[in-house]
Amino acid sequence: MNTVNKINEKLKEMISTLLSKQSDNGAWNFCFEGSIMTDAYMIILIRTLEITDEEVLVKDLVERIKSRQSPNGAWKVYPDENKGNLSATIEGYFSLLYSGYVGEEASYMRKAERFIRDNGGLAKSDWLTKMMLALTGQIKWPSIIKIIPIEIMLLPRWSPITIYQLVGYARAHWIPILICSNLNKSFVTPQTPNISHLQERLMDSENDRILEEMQNLQLYFKHALKKLSKSPEILKKEAFIKAKNYIIERIEENGTMYSYFSASFFMVFAFLALGYDANHPLIRNAFQGMKSYLCRNAEQPFIQNSPSTVWDTALLTAALQQAGVSYRHSSIMKANNYLLSRQHQKYGDWAVNNPDVIPGGWGFSDINTFVPDIDDTTAALRAITPLTQTNILYKEAWNKGVEWILSMQNDDGGWSSFEKNMDNYLLSLIPFKYEDRVLFDPSTADLTGRTLYFLGEYTTIPLESEIFQTAKEWFERNQEANGSWYGRWGNCYIYGTWAAITGLKAIGVSNDDPIISRALKWLLSVQNEDGGWGESCASDIKKRYIPLPHSTPSQTAWALDALITASDNPSSKIEVGIHALLNILDANDGRSNYPTGAGIPGGYYIHYHSYKYIWPLQAFSHYKNKYDL
Repeated sequence: MNTVNKINEKLKEMISTLLSKQSDNGAWNFCFEGSIMTDAYMIILIRTLEITDEEVLVKDLVERIKSRQSPNGAWKVYPDENKGNLSATIEGYFSLLYSGYVGEEASYMRKAERFIRDNGGLAKSDWLTKMMLALTGQIKWPSIIKIIPIEIMLLPRWSPITIYQLVGYARAHWIPILICSNLNKSFVTPQTPNISHLQERLMDSENDRILEEMQNLQLYFKHALKKLSKSPEILKKEAFIKAKNYIIERIEENGTMYSYFSASFFMVFAFLALGYDANHPLIRNAFQGMKSYLCRNAEQPFIQNSPSTVWDTALLTAALQQAGVSYRHSSIMKANNYLLSRQHQKYGDWAVNNPDVIPGGWGFSDINTFVPDIDDTTAALRAITPLTQTNILYKEAWNKGVEWILSMQNDDGGWSSFEKNMDNYLLSLIPFKYEDRVLFDPSTADLTGRTLYFLGEYTTIPLESEIFQTAKEWFERNQEANGSWYGRWGNCYIYGTWAAITGLKAIGVSNDDPIISRALKWLLSVQNEDGGWGESCASDIKKRYIPLPHSTPSQTAWALDALITASDNPSSKIEVGIHALLNILDANDGRSNYPTGAGIPGGYYIHYHSYKYIWPLQAFSHYKNKYDL
């Protein structure tokens, strides 16, 4: 069978499979699978709240966590992580003990304990893990958080450092944590295990460095708070009220905060710290909402941090249309009706820095109503575009979405994920790992590239416009020396380079332009011997390209999509890549499960169960359509 026939067969198979998986409401509900963190935190939450009727769930999560442990006793956040991940191992170890179904004398638990000790103990864990440990009485509240007063909630917008200079997803975690740390609260039940013996001290030199760095921040806060005229007691009371109201105002209909499991976990502890009873409706509703994130459409049930329903549905709807499924097909109509119903009507935190535009974006999860992002919005807009010619409702929604996207362009010419101009590096005073990618929301190659792709291919904005010129200049400034770009929300340089090439080509940049020619040369240089592409999550940590020994479906499809965009004819490298992608999909082995989505650098990576469909479908369709095959 020749290449064209193989592609046609694969497209037919994938389309049939996807249409059969569509839900009645038009959405696709694929799993969003991260590390064991959410499973561990759910066990910890159930035990802290002393909920007695969730033993089936606890047992399921215990089995999943146990199954993910490596032979050396550690847990990893991506499969090829060297030895293991300290924070994940602490979370797995502590949650298994807290479940009551596992004892510390088990051989695999002894191995986990030894790994924790050998790698620095509790003191060396990442910040989110440290916050969980402080809340459950395992360690004292760390200086890194204790130094930040709750009164930061009251600092005005003109202040060099305010709570609004953290990006929204960081605020959603930090504000509940600040409530708990400022009240010095921890929560211990008769069942809480004690793992404080695993608390190893930081070296004196490291402690001195942290304290010195924190001193500058502490002096800043003291100086800033003196400018507020009220007494310290009144300021503190008002700050706690403002923090509590901030949280309550950002609770979604299902009871979760920001629609994130992890933020909701800390929100529950904040309510407990403020004196709410464990049976208070805010806590009960939050728990039920978090429980609803359980994904059972997998080999083992697990807790999702935030279901990817809108993201998957938007991308699949656009890809299916690209593959030849008519926008009039009942499945596409249902999907687009679903997407139309999920366009945001509320103002969210994005409006703080961008107040002069009406809502028009889309969010990531089904329940999300006020945290839109650039990626989901451009994906949804691409999906609904064909209907804008005949349906006024879609035309109006599309216009609002495009206006919102344009208004969110940063002053540096690029686009970030959630909020505009969120790159205040004064906050790097906080000695915080990966602060540039966790605390802030700077312009990135992946967001900027896909936004340019949408604007260039689906709107009538002139190619010579300032919008496109400033974005191209952003890419020129941020291209790596080897020709690649770093991608924030995927792994990693293949991801960023694909988005950059497809976006730049959509706004008319020639292959002769060095910005494109250097990128294509790099992309071809990292093609694997099997013809595909595969990149390790370690790239995200090391900030340089690190290959996998095998190719993955999504990364191979991204590379192919970029090469096809820049090639008038199918080159031999493209042909080899197409065959590699077909072979990977036919094998349907562990290569399809490698996490190619990024969350927290070094701490949280995502296996999107939808990605083995979305990106190959797009690449095959692009190949077939461009070359008239």
